Formats: sequence, C-alpha cells, structure tokens
Amino acid sequence: MITKTGGAFSLALLLAAFGAGAQTVATAAKSPKTANAATKPTIVLVHGAFADASSFQYLIPLLQKDGYNVVAVQNPLSSLADDIATTKRLIDAQKGPVVVVGHSYGGVVISGAASGNPNVKALVYLAAFAPEANEPVGPLTDKYPTALGKALRPDAAGFLYIACDQVHNVFAADLPESAARVVCATQKPVHNSVFAATIDTPAWKTIPSWYLVSKEDHALNPDLERFYAKRMGAHTTEIDACHVAFISHPKVVAKLIEQAATATEK
Repeated sequence: MITKTGGAFSLALLLAAFGAGAQTVATAAKSPKTANAATKPTIVLVHGAFADASSFQYLIPLLQKDGYNVVAVQNPLSSLADDIATTKRLIDAQKGPVVVVGHSYGGVVISGAASGNPNVKALVYLAAFAPEANEPVGPLTDKYPTALGKALRPDAAGFLYIACDQVHNVFAADLPESAARVVCATQKPVHNSVFAATIDTPAWKTIPSWYLVSKEDHALNPDLERFYAKRMGAHTTEIDACHVAFISHPKVVAKLIEQAATATEK
C-alpha cells in the first residue's frame, strides 16, 4: 500500500497504527540486495478491490531485502478490461522472468493480464478469485456466500464501497480497529460491473500457480478459495488469517511468493 492521496491504507497512518514493528519492516527496504535482483524474477503485485498498490507496503520491503525487484500496479478499478490492460502494460514492461501476484479481485486481473506472456513463470493467488474462461465471479460468490455482499454500498456511478462499520469484521479482522478505520476512510471503490465480467483464456491454465487460502476470511469464502486452488492444481498453503494476510502476516506471504519465484529459477 506508501502514502497516496485518495488511495487505500495510507502508509503514514498505518505505521502509526501498527507502531514500531511496522517501522522496522519499512526500514528494511532501505538496503535491498540489489546485486542479486538481476538473477531473480521480478515480482509484480496486483491489488484487489477497495485498495491500491500501497496495500503491499509491508510485503514489498521483505521481498526487496531478499534481492527481488518488485513493482506494484495501480489499477483504476473502473472495469475489468481497464484493470487487465493496466496490469498487462506493467507486466510487459519488465525484462526477464516475472512472478505475478494477485490479491482477491486481483486474481481475476492477473488471470487475464498474464495470459500468453512467456516471461511470466509463476502466478500467486492470495485469497483470490481464479475464474475459468467466460466464468463471472458473481455466481460462485452466491454459491459460497460471505458477509461482504451485505456490507457493500453503491454510489450514484455504480462504484462499490464497504460500509465503515463492517470493514474491520469483513475485510481486516487481523488489523487493529484503528487501522481498519483508516482502511474505511481511504478505501478505493470498485465498479460493480467487474463481478459480471469475464476473461477468455485464464493464465493459470498454462502457468504454474500457487494459492494462499485465508481460513478466517469473511470477504471471500475459504471454501471458494479451496475450490479455486484445487481446480487450478495450485500449490496450496492455508493460513489462519483474514482477507488481507499480506498485511497481517507479510512474512508468511513473502515466503510463499519466494517459493514460487525459486521454482521458476530451476
């Protein structure tokens, strides 16, 4: 996530909410092992709905410290087509092998944006949607319901927000309530059309995939996450965490991403 006006999860405010522990992680970014970065795949991080790229603020320094070049896309969340185009542009701009990581709705985006790119060596899904070709995510979320559906509030333009009194329980239960209030105040809405949109050729059909199931997720049903992971044949790990495990448990998430990255180097 880095302080960004209008973006989700402001760095300055969340550092204050988390205290010295978060500051220690952020400090690690000052001395990445850049000498090793050229021999490792680039990690491309793709945020989900209600967030922006600064949501990865605790994850990025850990990956950089271990010698990875990391870039995080800033998607507009205005339509699936726009988000795929923006993500694809960033992926295509990287030199050499790439590992693409998507959180939540970002899983749909990376499934479309990474398709057909020979430089993408692995995909990592963090409590993420992983649709089949021509499969909207809406019907499956109806089959595997969560509290998120009732917590969403549309604006006049069709963009969806999470109701402030629901953010902590539904989206960010692992975070302090003070941090959840920041999440609410700075959340980036997603257009409701994305839940009916589809992709043609899912990248996970041809690219090795890893999946992190968040067992305490109230935004995306853990059983739906398991369904996606099994259907993909993904290397699957489960964690006792809420929907944003990459914030509450960044070391675990970094380890999973690095496992995927290491597998591409063999």
